[in-house]
Amino acid sequence: MIFKPSALLCLSSVWGVLLQVTAVKNKSKVSQGQFPVTQNVTAIEGGTVNLTCRVDQNDNTSLQWSNPAQQTLYFDDKKALRDNRIELVRASWHELSISITDVMLSDEGQYTCSLFTMPVKTSKAFLTVLGVPEKPHITGYSPPVMEGEPIRLTCKTSGSKPAAELRWFKGDQEITDVEKIQERDSNGKTFTVTSVLDFRGDRKDDGAVVSCRVDHESLSSAPHIATQALDIHYTPTVKILPSTPLPQEGQQLILTCESKGKPLPEPVLWTKDGGELPDPDRMVVNGRELTITFLNKTDNGTYRCEATNSIGKNSAEYILIINDPNAYPGPAATDHALIGGIVAVVVFVTLCSIILLGRYLARHKGTYLTNEAKGAEDAPDADTAIINAEGSQVNAEEKKEYFI
Repeated sequence: MIFKPSALLCLSSVWGVLLQVTAVKNKSKVSQGQFPVTQNVTAIEGGTVNLTCRVDQNDNTSLQWSNPAQQTLYFDDKKALRDNRIELVRASWHELSISITDVMLSDEGQYTCSLFTMPVKTSKAFLTVLGVPEKPHITGYSPPVMEGEPIRLTCKTSGSKPAAELRWFKGDQEITDVEKIQERDSNGKTFTVTSVLDFRGDRKDDGAVVSCRVDHESLSSAPHIATQALDIHYTPTVKILPSTPLPQEGQQLILTCESKGKPLPEPVLWTKDGGELPDPDRMVVNGRELTITFLNKTDNGTYRCEATNSIGKNSAEYILIINDPNAYPGPAATDHALIGGIVAVVVFVTLCSIILLGRYLARHKGTYLTNEAKGAEDAPDADTAIINAEGSQVNAEEKKEYFI
């Protein structure tokens, strides 16, 4: 087949158009796979953060990072902004990564990664900067505190973003009944948080440690804690402890005055029946102990121990009764008394039974004699008397029925 020149020209034109269309389609397919990928990141104030932009398919197209003010930070591997905190981590056709050290609150915002295709494709990454709260401090405590007086502790921390959480503890136990105040700092970005704890001094809290803890996502590994030890002063408590529970004549007795208070009461005062100890030779006071060397019945009475400190005073009493060792019933005497009591009860029950039985028999015998006497009034002999008695009973019944 022979083609004319005009036909050949037309055929080449058509072929050229087909090639151009195919090239455009192929380039469009490549372009459709060129999308930058980023992700949001969070940094702690003063720390370091990396911003990474990746492209799966790239036909040698440039990548660029821009800050929230749309200033170019890096264009491929070329630094565009003079900021010593910003450094290049990696630059290739498929990735552009940069780092920001000593991150500040002002660095927070939306960063843009641009891929310079036609048209330009972009991806956004939001950088969140956490404001680190300052170490807390507790104010309002002036030791010592008297028992029953109100105590007001205030804990404060500033510079947190978002606002920190303050928690109170007494030992290991958390205290939830507190007042909380949250205020924005002058920079408009961070917060000052205050928490107030109110309670009354109690002797059981003396020496306890109250702590204020700051909880914040920037302090996950090591929370900030402030502590305050409590110094509570209180009146003494007094108790007398004898060396034996049953003091006996001729023995030695030691009475110990156990007193607790803050400040510690020292010394203690011993008295007997409201006055001084009567026999200093046998009754010796040594610190908190009263020793009676040889007990006799004249020692019976009420012994009093009094303890005093700067807050107040308190006392305890011990009543001494001398026991005669010969009169003290031992275990054998106790058993004999128990057996004797049981025997007495048995005898009493037996006597009561005999009396009741006797009374019953006596009443029935009297009835028999009465009936017999009724028949014997007009009878010449015993047999006639019995017959007459029976007849009287029958007549009585008949007479009873007649009247009815």
